[in-house]
Amino acid sequence: MSKAERTIDAIWRIESAKLIAGLTRMVRDIGLAEDLAQDALVIALERWPESGIPDNPGAWLMTTAKRRAIDLLRRNKLRDQKYEELAYHKDLYTEEDLDSRLDGEIGDDLLRLIFMTCHPILSQEARVALTLRLLCGLTTDEIAHAFLAAESTIAQRIVRAKRTLNSAKVPFEVPAGEELNDRMSAVLEVIYLMFNEGYSATAGEDWIRPLLCQEALRIGRVLAEIAPAEPEVHGLVALMEIQSSRFRTRVTRTGEPVLLLDQNRALWDQLLIHRGLAALERSQKLGQPYGPYALQAAISACHAKAHEASETDWPRIAALYEALSRVTPSPIVELNRAVAISMAFGPAFGLQIVDELNAEPSLRGYHLLPSVRGDLLYKLNRFNEAQEEFEHAASLTRNERERELLLKRAAECAVCKKK
Repeated sequence: MSKAERTIDAIWRIESAKLIAGLTRMVRDIGLAEDLAQDALVIALERWPESGIPDNPGAWLMTTAKRRAIDLLRRNKLRDQKYEELAYHKDLYTEEDLDSRLDGEIGDDLLRLIFMTCHPILSQEARVALTLRLLCGLTTDEIAHAFLAAESTIAQRIVRAKRTLNSAKVPFEVPAGEELNDRMSAVLEVIYLMFNEGYSATAGEDWIRPLLCQEALRIGRVLAEIAPAEPEVHGLVALMEIQSSRFRTRVTRTGEPVLLLDQNRALWDQLLIHRGLAALERSQKLGQPYGPYALQAAISACHAKAHEASETDWPRIAALYEALSRVTPSPIVELNRAVAISMAFGPAFGLQIVDELNAEPSLRGYHLLPSVRGDLLYKLNRFNEAQEEFEHAASLTRNERERELLLKRAAECAVCKKK
C-alpha cells in the first residue's frame, strides 16, 4: 500500500461513519448509503494520489457522494419512488434542498444511525457487525478476525441486516417513550463498541483512534440529555470521560503504545476526570445497583484517583471486577480480573486464573490472553515461556503498533534469559 493509499485509508476510517449517516438521511436506505460512500472512496483513490489530498477531505467525500446520490435519484427507479413519497411525507427532500440539508449539522445523524442499527428486528450479532462496519469503518475481514468468525459469515450477516432494515422501512430517527427505553441497552452497547475501537484499534497502523472516541463520547453526552433517568447512560459517559483523559499519554510522539502503569499521570486531563466522576455520581444517585458500564467506570475511577501507579487500589479493582463478572459473566472480564488479582496479590494468583482460561474456546485466537499470560510469566522470571506467549500474541493481533510492542517484550525476555 502506497503512502497516499494509507493516508486515504486513515481518512476513510475517520469520515466514513458521518458520511454514511448523512447519506442515510438523504436516501433513507442504509445499504444504498454505504454504496454511495464507497463510490466516493473509489473516486478518491483514483484522483487523490495525482491531485493531492484536499484541504477538507471529509467535505470532498460528502460532496462527491452527494452528487452520485442526486444522479441516482434522477436516473433510476428509486427516483420515482422517492418523488412519489414526497407527496405524502414531509420529511423527505427535493433535489433543490438536498445541498442545504446535507451541509447542515451532521452530528445527530450518527445518533439516529445508531438507533436505526439497534432496532430489535436485528439480532445482537447483526447489530454488532453492522456497527463495526458502518460506525467504526472496519472491514469484514477485520470484524471476522475480532470475533473469530469466517469472513463470509460476517459479510452475509451485514448484508442481511441492511436488507432487513430496508425491507422493514425502519425510520431514521431517535425514538421516544417506551421504544427509546426498549432500545437503550443495544444503543449503549453500540456506543461502547465504538469507543473501544477508538481506544484500542482492532487493526491498522495506529494503536488509538481519538476522533472515534470523541464522537462516541459526544453521542453519549447527547444520550444522557435525552435519557437523564437512565443510570447506565451516565455510567457509560463516566467510563468514556475518564478513559479519554489518558489519550495524551497512551502513545509516544512517534505513535508507540504506552501501557497504563507507565503513563505520566500528571498529563492526564483533569477536566475529563472531573466530568467522569460527576457522571458516575449522577448514576449512583439514581439509586439503582451499578450496571456493567458504571462498574467499569468505577474501575477507571480507581486509576484516575491514584496520583502514582503505586497508589492504585488494586484490591478494590479486583472486587469491582468480581462484581462485574456477576453482572455480565464473560471470559474477557475474567481475564481482566486475573490482571487485577495479580496486581493485588501477586502474579502467581493471576496466572492460576489465566491458565484456566486457556481452555475457553471463545478466547482461542484472542491475542490478549497470551499477552497477559506472557506478562505474568515474565514477572515470575519464567522467561522462556513468557517469550513464547508474547510471540504468539504478536502473531494474533492485527494492529501494527501492538505487534511491535509484543515483539519488543519478547525480545526483552530473550535478553533476560542470557543474564
